[in-house]
Amino acid sequence: MPGLEATLNAICPYFTMFPLEFPLRTLTRAVGTEAVVLDPFCGRGTTNMAGRMLGLPSFGIDSHPLAVALTEAKLVDSSPRAIMLELDQILNGQNDVRQIPTGEFWDRAYDESTLVSICRVRSALLQDCESSARVALRAIMLGALHGPVTKQRSSYLSNQCPRTYAPKPRYSVSYWQKHDLYPPEVDIRELVARRAVRYYSASLPKVCSRVVLGDCRDEEVFQREFGERQVDWVITSPPYYGMRTYRPDQWIRLWFLGGPDTVDYSQQDQLTHESPESFARQLSEVWRNCARVSKAGARMVIRFGQIPDRRADPVDLLRLSLSGTGWRIQTLCDAGSASMGKRQADHFGVNSSAKREFDLWAVNTR
Repeated sequence: MPGLEATLNAICPYFTMFPLEFPLRTLTRAVGTEAVVLDPFCGRGTTNMAGRMLGLPSFGIDSHPLAVALTEAKLVDSSPRAIMLELDQILNGQNDVRQIPTGEFWDRAYDESTLVSICRVRSALLQDCESSARVALRAIMLGALHGPVTKQRSSYLSNQCPRTYAPKPRYSVSYWQKHDLYPPEVDIRELVARRAVRYYSASLPKVCSRVVLGDCRDEEVFQREFGERQVDWVITSPPYYGMRTYRPDQWIRLWFLGGPDTVDYSQQDQLTHESPESFARQLSEVWRNCARVSKAGARMVIRFGQIPDRRADPVDLLRLSLSGTGWRIQTLCDAGSASMGKRQADHFGVNSSAKREFDLWAVNTR
């Protein structure tokens, strides 16, 4: 079972998070073989985290800036002391603060002084986030940007919010007004110090791994990063058919990474979901790209499922996507049910049932 070093994997929530035990259990058979691991939909970097814990080099690809930022934070070497030195330099420095968001949502979401401090850190990291300590600090801030308010010391920077999803402005303002909720004044330094100790106190193996921002349907991304067959394991979980809210669900964290201070509803660089057939064709492009950079006999393990409002059979869709891609299906097993994560409606009392998930194993025959 994962120990203290696995705490880093929880530095910031991200949708469709499969448990760390899944890639750890799968990759234990590769320990000592110098195998290279790839996740073309790396998300928050759980596969890459498992590879690092086992001393295996890995590659991650994702088109979402938040996913790349979180995965990078799990591949760097830093310490609580180094992180706090960077934060103090930022908070005590004379760096210009980029425009501070205004409006009813921001007034209700964050205490004024807390928001100024958040913007000061944001501005500094947008100008320079090259060091390992700053990469770690950025991920800590992303994880702390919004979450529930407790009666004890502040664990998050915001007014009452979901931990996983950024609240939509009109909905959240109405809720805060109805319940007479106001944002707490938060000591950013104290909050970051606690989180830095929690996430960066354990020692992890040093491995040669990296993550890139890119579209895994694009063959050029793979050619640029690999150039030749070198991957032994592909472990991934693609977006489930119909899941298209990666950007609006993370709009506050995307703002912290340099995006707009309003909800971004765009579908830029995401799989399209017009029909199960078109979705499967796009996945096929990804599996072909993975096959091209994988060694003959390489294994691929895909965890896949469905969201409640789509009736397309996930197993049929996955089988269709793998046809003619160079991967031969070996086994398919039930992975049980898993929560899709707390949506904004869930947070305020509306629950949705979890769907069954599946693990598909395939071998590269190219």
